[in-house]
Amino acid sequence: MIKNLVGVVAIQGDYDKHIIAVRECGAEAREIRTAEDLDGVDRVIIPGGESTTVSMLMRRFGLAGALTARVQAGMPIWGTCMGMILMAREVESRPEQFSLRFLDITVRRNAFGAQVNSFEDEVTVSGLDQPSLAVFIRAPVVTQLGPEVQVLSEYKGQVVAVREGNRLGTSFHPELTSDRRLHHWFLSFAV
Repeated sequence: MIKNLVGVVAIQGDYDKHIIAVRECGAEAREIRTAEDLDGVDRVIIPGGESTTVSMLMRRFGLAGALTARVQAGMPIWGTCMGMILMAREVESRPEQFSLRFLDITVRRNAFGAQVNSFEDEVTVSGLDQPSLAVFIRAPVVTQLGPEVQVLSEYKGQVVAVREGNRLGTSFHPELTSDRRLHHWFLSFAV
């Protein structure tokens, strides 16, 4: 049986939009900020936001360690934009950047430019029947892939969505559109 109590890291960023998207898919969603908030959660989304602030607070409140234990035990997790940066093994040109190391990838931050260069465009995502509108806001791209990482989407030759087991990373923000297919798909990942 697939369980669908989704914890959305609610420290900073667009977590409220993910909560709305998850609920529109018929699942329950809960804000999480501390290790204790993970109790009963079956899967987690780390939303977009500012990685330095979020990573500092995740460590301060014990959430980083608790997430690591749960992901190592098989819990599905999805990082969008900043969430994918935090999940990466390495961040280009930022060796001091905190990383949860959930995805065997290297990412480049702000690959499409600053906030003013944000844009929307369609992307094809492996497993979805039609292209999806993608919102790119200071979005990262994947520059190196480990052997178990599957590329799900590219935009203009840049990798913008990956999956490694039950861990998903997207450079873009599907929660900012009305298309809920990626949320539905993530909810289908076996617990």
